[in-house]
Amino acid sequence: MKIEKLLLKLLSIIFISIFLSNCSKKDDGDFEEPEIITEEVAPITLNNEINDFIWNGLNEIYLWQEDVPNLADNKFATQDDYYTFLNSYNIPENLFDGLLYQIDVVDKFSYLVDDYVELENSFSGTSASNGLDFGLVRLSGSDDVFGYVRYIANNSDASTKDISRGEFFLTVDGQQLTLNNYSNLLFGSNDSYTLGFADITNNTIALNGKTIALTKTNFTENPILINKTIVAGAIKVGYLMYNQFIADFDDELNTAIAELKSQGISELVLDLRYNPGGRVSSAIILSSMITGQFTDKVFSTEVWNKRYQDYLKANDAESLINRFTSTLLDDSPINTLNLNKVYVLTTSGTASASELVINCLRPYIDVVQIGSSTTGKYTGSVTLYDSSNYGRENANPNHTYAMQPLVFKSANVNGVSDYYNGLTPDYLITYNTASGSGEGENLTNLGILGDVNEPFLEKALSLITGSTTKLSTKSKSFLGVDFKNVADSKDFTPLGKGMYTTLKK
Repeated sequence: MKIEKLLLKLLSIIFISIFLSNCSKKDDGDFEEPEIITEEVAPITLNNEINDFIWNGLNEIYLWQEDVPNLADNKFATQDDYYTFLNSYNIPENLFDGLLYQIDVVDKFSYLVDDYVELENSFSGTSASNGLDFGLVRLSGSDDVFGYVRYIANNSDASTKDISRGEFFLTVDGQQLTLNNYSNLLFGSNDSYTLGFADITNNTIALNGKTIALTKTNFTENPILINKTIVAGAIKVGYLMYNQFIADFDDELNTAIAELKSQGISELVLDLRYNPGGRVSSAIILSSMITGQFTDKVFSTEVWNKRYQDYLKANDAESLINRFTSTLLDDSPINTLNLNKVYVLTTSGTASASELVINCLRPYIDVVQIGSSTTGKYTGSVTLYDSSNYGRENANPNHTYAMQPLVFKSANVNGVSDYYNGLTPDYLITYNTASGSGEGENLTNLGILGDVNEPFLEKALSLITGSTTKLSTKSKSFLGVDFKNVADSKDFTPLGKGMYTTLKK
C-alpha cells in the first residue's frame, strides 16, 4: 500500500511538471508575457444640479463657511469625490441643512426655497394670507396648541370678519390643534379653513361655539398698521405700529412721518413688537426719519466671511458701512422728526432689522425699550439664484430654487453685535399668573392696539408724562395664564424673521 501511494505521488508530480512546462513556454521556446486587461472606469455624473448650486453658493458666501468642514475649499481631491458627496443627498433641502453651521443653535435663520417667485413676492409684502396675524402657544404640561389673535391686517379677508385682537382659537376645521398638526392645518396647502374659537377660564381653555371661515388670497399687507397722534397731558405723542421693513412701502412710511410731524409731535412710540425684520435699507431710512441730524454718520457696519471681507476691504471698503441717509432709495428727500429720544415696544417677535434699529440708534439718541426681550438676530442674508454670479438674471431655467443664507453680521458704530439672547428692555412688562409671574404680553389682557390703556403703550405714555412708572391697577388685575410659545404666523411666511440686503459684487 505504501509503495502504491508513493507511485501515485510521483506520477502526480511528473504530470504537474509537464503541464506547467507546456503552459510557460511558447512553441518556439520563448517566454510568454501574461496579458493584462484594464477596464476604463466611467467618471461619476451629477444626479442633481440643484445640489451643485447649493454647495458652490454656500462655499462662496456663507458667513460661517470656514467653520463647516464640508464647505472647505480643499474638501474634495477630485471631481468624482465632489459628485459622490453631492449624490449622497437625494433631497436638496437635506444637503442645505447639512451644510449649515450648528443649525438651530447658531444658524437659526438661513433657508432654502423651491419657488423664488414666492420669496420675491414676500419681500414686497405679498403672500398667500387671510390677514390674520396670530401667535401659537400651549398650556404648560399639554401638547395641545391654541392660537391668539395679535392683529388683523387692514383690507384683508380677516378684516371683514367678526374677529378681534385677543381672541383665542382652538380648532381648525373641527380638529384640535396639536404640536404635530398645527403646521399642516394652518400653513398647509389649504387656502380656506374654519377656526373654532375658545375662552380661557381659570387657566383652562374650552371652545365657546364661535366659528369663523377664512380664505387666503394673494395679499399685500401694508406694514404700517397704525399711525396716530395721542395727546397725553400737554404732550403730543406719535404712535407708529410698523410690522415689517419693506422697501415698497418706504413712500408710505415717509408720508406717515410727515403726518406726525405736521401734527406737532414731540415724542414717538415706535411699536415693533410683531415686526420680524426685512430690508436693511428700510431700517436705515426709518432710523434717519426718527432723527435727521446724523446724515452720513455711521449707522452700522457689516462683517462677512473672510473671503468676502478681505475682498471688500481691499476693493470697496465703504460698502461695509451703512450710513444714515437723507433720501429714499429713489433719491427723494425724507421727512425727519429730529428726535433725541424714542420709545420702542418689543417682544420676542421683534427681530432682525427691528433689532438693528434699536441697536444702531442707541449710540446716538436715548432709546427706551419697553416690553420683553427681542429675538436676538444680528445677522443678515442675501438671495442667491442658480446663475454664474448668483443674480436673478440668467438664473437656471430648469428649477426655481433659491437660497437665503446668512452672509454677514451687523454691529453699531460702537461695535456692539452678537446679541444672541436678544436686546433686553429698559422696562420689562410683567403680569401675575396662578403660579407666579410672566413676562411680555398677558394673553388675557392684550388690550386694543393704539389705545392709551393697552399695557405696553400705557407704560410708554406714563414714562413720557411722568405720571407713574407702573402699569395701572386695572392692567395688573388680569391674571395671566402659564404658557409656552410654539410659533407665530410670521414664522411661516417665506421671509420669516429675516434681515436682508443685496449681494455685493
